[in-house]
Amino acid sequence: MKNIIIAAAMVMLTAVSGFCSDKPVISVNQIVEHPSLDAMRNGFIDTLKEAGIDAEYNVHIAQGNQATNIQIASQIMGEKPDLILAITTPSSQVIAQKIKDIPVVFSGVTDPVAAGLVSSLEAPGANVTGMTDMSPVDEHLALIREFVPGLKTLGVLYNSGEPNSVVLLEAMKAEAEKAGIAVEEATAINSGAVYQAAKSLVGRCDAVYVPVDNTVVSALESAVKVCSQNRLPLFTADTDSVDRGSIAALAVDYYRMGRQTGEMALRILKDGARPADMPVESLKNLRLHVNTKSAAAMGVTVPESVLKRADKIVE
Repeated sequence: MKNIIIAAAMVMLTAVSGFCSDKPVISVNQIVEHPSLDAMRNGFIDTLKEAGIDAEYNVHIAQGNQATNIQIASQIMGEKPDLILAITTPSSQVIAQKIKDIPVVFSGVTDPVAAGLVSSLEAPGANVTGMTDMSPVDEHLALIREFVPGLKTLGVLYNSGEPNSVVLLEAMKAEAEKAGIAVEEATAINSGAVYQAAKSLVGRCDAVYVPVDNTVVSALESAVKVCSQNRLPLFTADTDSVDRGSIAALAVDYYRMGRQTGEMALRILKDGARPADMPVESLKNLRLHVNTKSAAAMGVTVPESVLKRADKIVE
């Protein structure tokens, strides 16, 4: 059973008067553990704690297993929480499909409309709302071309089973086509397949791009190893991956996204707001992180223009 539900934990927060005598129960569904997703969860919890919400958190992590993800949704339905936090598209989809009478706030969902979570970004229309982290793929491609000016072919490493990644792949293809750049795909159906998928791109592209893909990011070190051994530049769509070995990323701060998601939850828990009436929100300020050691290992020099505007440099 412990392999089915990898994590189900209670987090007790300090009680502060002013909310209510009963502790609200918040269930969390998270598809996998990695720094960006953990940061969203922690930001959410910190925001509610600072607002005086003494909550019990049932935290469930599916470790990338879709069958487990579905089972978690059924378990959460039985927990009858006051609110559900769903982190990423796969976790949000199974919750929205199964649970219609409990407020759901999602975080880190690329395209909530395409994922079937909301009717529109402005008017979600049901019991679900939250935050999108749609990546600025045009800016990502421009950043990669600063490092690799002669870029002719871009490899994209992703899991074709993640709807969010498919959306981002198509967006990148459209941007690459405008620039006359070809796209080569490599898919990994689970974290164990990331190494071979990355290896399959060697010799087929000039640089590798990993979108906001939970499967690949959870096993990013495998891709970093392949790219370092073959001097193949690796770029990611989340800044936490730069600390783990990618060369650079331009992205939102996922802890801040978690905090803003927590503010949305507060409006539901404390003010009685309805998710149906709460527009989907996003973070506008992007951060640029650069890893100079990885750049050297993968055969590229960090442009001075990038160093000057970087928010964080990992050496």
